[in-house]
Amino acid sequence: MSGNSFGTRFVLTSFGESHGPALGAIIDGCPAGVTFDSDLLAHEMLRRRPGTLDPLTGLSLTSSREEPDLVEVLSGIYEDKTLGTPIAMLVRNRDSRSQDYANIGARAGHADDQWLQKFGHADPRGGGRASGRETAARVMGGAVAKMFLKAVLPKFRIEGKAVQIGPIEIRGPEDQKRVAELLVQAKETGKSYGGTAELLLQGVSQGLGQPVFKKIKAELAGAMMSVGAVCAVEIGDGFAATEAEGSDFHRQDRAARYGGIRGGITTGEPILIRVGFKPTSSVLDVAKAGRHDPCIVPRAIPVLEAMSALVIADQLLLARGDQV
Repeated sequence: MSGNSFGTRFVLTSFGESHGPALGAIIDGCPAGVTFDSDLLAHEMLRRRPGTLDPLTGLSLTSSREEPDLVEVLSGIYEDKTLGTPIAMLVRNRDSRSQDYANIGARAGHADDQWLQKFGHADPRGGGRASGRETAARVMGGAVAKMFLKAVLPKFRIEGKAVQIGPIEIRGPEDQKRVAELLVQAKETGKSYGGTAELLLQGVSQGLGQPVFKKIKAELAGAMMSVGAVCAVEIGDGFAATEAEGSDFHRQDRAARYGGIRGGITTGEPILIRVGFKPTSSVLDVAKAGRHDPCIVPRAIPVLEAMSALVIADQLLLARGDQV
């Protein structure tokens, strides 16, 4: 199986299965001398981990799988700074219940049949390598990318939020209450919902992106689409641009429509990304019998942030070769 590494210069390699002994990440290409912030790493892992209160509603609406996700750093760090050598990290799987999957057949939404057909031998427990649990590795890698970006782009910030869950657009506290009611009912009945997340990247330096085949919009879109359950990505005005008239769309006072990217290169303006998710794949009796999220959007936000940080870190290192 290939395709387990992401990036060109700042490279994340993800390993492990949902019900194996552990999952982990190897970061290769992070320069030496970056302050390793263990508190930042722990905070990012806490945002993603199962068994915690839903950040959007304040209720326990996630999978009931209890994983502490305490990161073991195996290499690449000395005296709280990166060495420039590969950084290896892992989290142990403490609460897998493989017996829950003994009588569950192939699940279309999880593509269990596709994995088995493609590889001939696959781990069906909890989705195996295709499980949302794999995103723990991405968050570990993204945390290191954020540490690097803090050192070289002090003003860089990523703000992620859910803007729609199922049919409900989230504009205020009343909408959050409606979302909570919707997801409580979904968890009880075995239903699930998709939604939309929004990312705002600020403080991105000008000139990132490598045309022709590594445009920054292509790298960001590919990063988002690599996350399980993502079904759509929009940058800037996105699909609204398809309905616009050119002389109006390209006016100088409407630069925000490009979403901070022109010619596949960052302009230094904020980058706006919207990411669509399909409903969680485990539904009805399967969902009620197991431990599943009725909606993964809130827990996916730190994963999307991590992938964005990995892209920006990688592109910064690539940009060092742009000029003499």
